[in-house]
Amino acid sequence: MAQQATPARTARLGRALGPEPTPVSGVVLLLPGGDEVSGRRPAPLLATASMRALGRRLSRAGRPEGLVAHVVHYRYRGWNGGEAHLARDASWAADEVVRRYGDVPVCLAGVGMGGRAALRAGGHDAVEAVVALAPWLPEEDVAASPEPVKQLAGRHVLIVHGTNDTRTDPELSFRLAARAKKANRDVCRFEVHSDGHGLHHYRDEVLALVEDFVMGVLFGRAFSRPVADALAAPPPLGLRMPLAAGFGTSLRR
Repeated sequence: MAQQATPARTARLGRALGPEPTPVSGVVLLLPGGDEVSGRRPAPLLATASMRALGRRLSRAGRPEGLVAHVVHYRYRGWNGGEAHLARDASWAADEVVRRYGDVPVCLAGVGMGGRAALRAGGHDAVEAVVALAPWLPEEDVAASPEPVKQLAGRHVLIVHGTNDTRTDPELSFRLAARAKKANRDVCRFEVHSDGHGLHHYRDEVLALVEDFVMGVLFGRAFSRPVADALAAPPPLGLRMPLAAGFGTSLRR
């Protein structure tokens, strides 16, 4: 009896979070966290919970402009070295957006290892904005090639990191942001003082910050003063911008 081949795994987009606008004028692709090495499938509900909260907020905020948000479901849980599976799946998702919706601006927004995927896949032609929350980045080794940043030229980039993060090193995201800023002025980084990896203590402020940034980049809304200042300030000021308690309390929910 012939043995059946195991079907190849494929990435996919989750359903639109909230009512899908007609027409769609912009897309946020939400990239959950993952592991450094793993051939297992992601656990869908657990892995995407925090991303869904962000996606729902952005969908509400951008619905008048035609914004839709989708969670990207990876093929594998792990980055897996040179395979960079999560980044490849993020690039596939951007291709899928173009196939479904046409020439619309895309924001890649990821957390942890998903933040690394957003940064790595940010060079896709459809991407205009990249958001990396507490991104996992490899240790910098003088004998190895550093994490690339050239692909971020021409994109608006926001990195957010808690200063008490013990899972992903905030100093590594600062160093990457500093390298990216040399070639791209539209890079900013906010520090959430005393917060950890999940950014739970200042969750509302982080969500408001991302909303402010994404709506500004994709649809031309005026940036708040802190975001505008962070983008305009030279390093290190614009890369160590403190996220103030209560940020965004006046933003439309």
